[in-house]
Amino acid sequence: TTAAALERFTVNFTITNLPYTSDLENPNSARFRSTQRVMNMMLDRLMKDSSIGPVFQGCQTTDLRPGSARDETRVDAVCTYSKEPWAAPLDRVGLYHQVSNKTRGISQLGPYSLDKDSLYVNG
Repeated sequence: TTAAALERFTVNFTITNLPYTSDLENPNSARFRSTQRVMNMMLDRLMKDSSIGPVFQGCQTTDLRPGSARDETRVDAVCTYSKEPWAAPLDRVGLYHQVSNKTRGISQLGPYSLDKDSLYVNG
């Protein structure tokens, strides 16, 4: 048997109660790294609990950017899954709806409030 190919998809959303500060610009800063760790953990938990759970490999927060309002931070992440022959193809629309449901209609991710119009799955 050959190893399954790893496929990636992006997840983007805006947190409305995490003020963007200059230390979030620097991927080497302690604040960026701790925020990245928390986002990765919460996204991993979300995805493992979804239809792609059996083939899900992990999410990596790649960027934190300023949102349109002062208290907002935009999150960009890349998630990976193994494209197994037995697994259904990634249903981005279905995954979007599952994430929406698990975040109370795209309003809450752990202690963070989300902009309900900000979620994109590979979009």
